[in-house]
Amino acid sequence: MKKHHVSLLVLLLFLVTSCAQNSAQPPLEGEWIGHLPDKNSFNFKVSLEKLEGNRFHLVLTNGEMVMDRMVQSSDEDNIQFNLNNQLFLDLKYTQNEQALTGFISSGKYLYRVSLDQISNNKYESDWNPFVVNNGLQSDDIMLYTEWTESGNLVAYTFFGDQRFRGAWAEGFKKQGDTLLFTDGNSGLNFRAKLLKDTTELEILLTDVLITKTNLTHTTEGWEYSSDTVDQTQSSDTPEQLKDGWPIGNYKDFGMDPKHLDKLINDIHANKLENAHSVLIAKEGKLVFETYFNGHNANIPHDLRSASKSISSAVIGIAIDEGIIEGENQTLYDFIPDEYQHTKDSLKAKIRLKDLLTMSSGLDVNNLAEEGYYQNPGNSNSWLQTVLEAPMLHEPGTYFDYGSANPFLLGVCLNQRLDVPLKDYMHDKLFGPLGITHYVNQTDDTKETPYFGGGMLLTSRDLLKFGQLFLNKGEWNGKQIISKEWVAESFGKYGRLQDTRDKNEYGYLWWHDTYSVNGKDITTIEARGAGGQFIFILPELESVVVMTSGNFRNRKGNQPRDILQEYILPALAN
Repeated sequence: MKKHHVSLLVLLLFLVTSCAQNSAQPPLEGEWIGHLPDKNSFNFKVSLEKLEGNRFHLVLTNGEMVMDRMVQSSDEDNIQFNLNNQLFLDLKYTQNEQALTGFISSGKYLYRVSLDQISNNKYESDWNPFVVNNGLQSDDIMLYTEWTESGNLVAYTFFGDQRFRGAWAEGFKKQGDTLLFTDGNSGLNFRAKLLKDTTELEILLTDVLITKTNLTHTTEGWEYSSDTVDQTQSSDTPEQLKDGWPIGNYKDFGMDPKHLDKLINDIHANKLENAHSVLIAKEGKLVFETYFNGHNANIPHDLRSASKSISSAVIGIAIDEGIIEGENQTLYDFIPDEYQHTKDSLKAKIRLKDLLTMSSGLDVNNLAEEGYYQNPGNSNSWLQTVLEAPMLHEPGTYFDYGSANPFLLGVCLNQRLDVPLKDYMHDKLFGPLGITHYVNQTDDTKETPYFGGGMLLTSRDLLKFGQLFLNKGEWNGKQIISKEWVAESFGKYGRLQDTRDKNEYGYLWWHDTYSVNGKDITTIEARGAGGQFIFILPELESVVVMTSGNFRNRKGNQPRDILQEYILPALAN
């Protein structure tokens, strides 16, 4: 077992609500620790059987029966269910009716699923709201409770399995000695009965109890344990899977193995922290693939802002198709009427191009900053909060990195579509790339994918996206994005002024330069907090993907060091 110590100081970094001590209620406040009775409680099997008309038999199990209901679709052509306004299924038959494909929606997550036909009219699929395919690695759980300055009791849940992005607690309601709240990410509900020395914690899916445990009050901090996963790694040829990736051996491309072997050894020796995956594609083939800390090829990873580059691609497809006339259209050509009151002489000049290049001029590091507009204490509407933020610069003149810019792009595209944005993204980008197992995080509507970041893709699928751009928009012989849009995306439109290196910036793509053997190597990169990177290296005909978990230790740029010290020497041998 691996053991980790999390101090109260570190835990406070997770908190959204300000902390205030309330001496009148000391037994209810503090840290409560315990264990889940079964780490596989959240591994669900979803079964759907068609009955007469639009009626279906829905069954969820996790080794035991969780849910057994007769439900009726609200759509005659597709399959759409709404369970307690918390769990939604939106599915369609494939052409041969061998599967049902679509989304399970819970909380802010849109889980892409495929239910395979197992008998006449009956379909099944696995689903885990924590987005892990092999059960939780740890049964440890902690609840932190506190009183806010406004006199409300709030709580935050932490799981020992650090592969899960984490719970985003919201919707607090206190009923006597019981506190009710919801994880805004996964949609799971929590019921915590806070007693003097113990807390009885229940976790529910809609109104159905999934698991429960007793937690003990502690003043000594939380030490959690995770099961050690045997992940013996090597630089051998990656496994051939049915995901569209042709496989190759790095030796056939003249790559130096000693640097890759050293990389693996240094990660296992913890000389490099919290590395989750490293993949390399060379000349269109997957030649190197490694996973660490319990991650594997089937677990979608939280990409944070690296998914901004995916958002840019979707906008490009919409422009290629004429849904959007071009990147020089103005923002307020798309903004709904109820928000047009925010328009002024400067905001009227904001173009989609300014949003794509982080040069809208909005106050994206303060009153239009992501943490600000996503905080319920500051905002009832993300869009209204962003649009009401002041302008600091003339649009297109100053490049200031902020998630509000791509967020607005998603709003704009959604206004022009006659299909849900989640379906458009799948039909035009993910589906053609053979990407079928992913999660789209939504904005505050809990319906529209959030273009500011937070998609979850597997590392192999993220590598496909990078390869698509290296191939000038083509994947497996099909032109998915126009060559022209790829070229425009890789342009250099200005330097980001609020970043350390003042990087040149494209359409939600970063530019950088590295040096190996006395030669400069230029890259185009997607970057996300914690160390989520796509490196596109045109000169070396290579794409590199790394995912990581360095969210609070200032090592989010570790993948850049790995590229410089290990991978480039191997590629440029």
